[in-house]
Order: sequence, then structure tokens, then C-alpha cells
Amino acid sequence: MKMIIAILRDVDSDPVSHALTSASYRVTVIASTGGFLRRGNTTLLIGTEDEKVEPALDLIRKNCSVPNEPNLKRATIFVLKVDQYTHF
Repeated sequence: MKMIIAILRDVDSDPVSHALTSASYRVTVIASTGGFLRRGNTTLLIGTEDEKVEPALDLIRKNCSVPNEPNLKRATIFVLKVDQYTHF
């Protein structure tokens, strides 16, 4: 089991979360801010099986728009191992 933490620009939040949920991923959306200019970000939490990590990352890549500013990143993504998962 893995936890994908994807920090996106606000403009990419809807297309990415829609693509993930359409592909049957469960997504938790958290509004966040950060960076030098305190731009609006959205943090997505996606719990998934190990073999579904790469397809999820591909969906994120394909649904993030290219930023207008040359040094602005499209997304920051962390993939963490989950030792325990409980759903009730």
C-alpha cells in the first residue's frame, strides 16, 4: 500500500482530481498555500495499491497544465509506504 501526496497549483486541482476519481482512485483534497509568493495550492492524498502508483502518477502528469512562468513547477509529489491502513 502507498500514499501519494501530490501538491498542485489550484488551477490543476479539478482536472487532476476528476481524472483520478474517474479511474476509481479515492482522493482527499486539502486546500494549502506555500512557496515564495504564497500561491494557492491544493494537496491531494491518494491511497492506493503498489501496482496502481505509476498509473496514478501518469494521470497526474497528463492533467497538470504547463505553467506560464518558466521556473514554476507543475506539481510536487511524494510517494510513501503505508505500514497500516484501517477503513471503517
